[in-house]
Amino acid sequence: MDSNTQTTQSERTRKLILSALFLAVGMILPFITMQIPTIGNMLCPMHIPVILCGFICGGPYGFAVGILTPLVRSVLIGFPALYPNAVSMSFELAVYGGLTGVLYQKLARKEKGMAAIYVVLVISMISGRAVWGVVSLILYRVMGNVFTWQIFAAQAFVNAVPGIAVQLVLIPVIVRRLQKVN
Repeated sequence: MDSNTQTTQSERTRKLILSALFLAVGMILPFITMQIPTIGNMLCPMHIPVILCGFICGGPYGFAVGILTPLVRSVLIGFPALYPNAVSMSFELAVYGGLTGVLYQKLARKEKGMAAIYVVLVISMISGRAVWGVVSLILYRVMGNVFTWQIFAAQAFVNAVPGIAVQLVLIPVIVRRLQKVN
């Protein structure tokens, strides 16, 4: 094996291990925040490791961790409920992780500052919530239930304000700190 092949394989292995770590954090973090269910739901604890995975490991890894985290957690722990919650969340989180990784890779070539991190984060968060809304609308209609604009706005934005705030404060600081280390 030449050194480029070894470097590429080593980098893939590093990203795979980090992705597994982010998946594990996504499984464990809700245990900490769900001690007070009302607050735990507002903090969106699975979102943080998925978004960080996108920033750190890239789009494909963030996408995979985003899809897997709510589904695996639902199957192993029973929360969130598999259908429709974990299914719709898996689409949402896949968009967060995948889009964050893809956008950050494209933007980081030009700009590595906090502004680039915030642009990527905000676009990914809005896109993920929009996908969650569309998937939820479809799943609730299939079930014969109603999913209105008011439900979407309340669940995606109003109830999630604390989680959105935590993400907007915590994630850029972590990503920026990691940029300085590398």
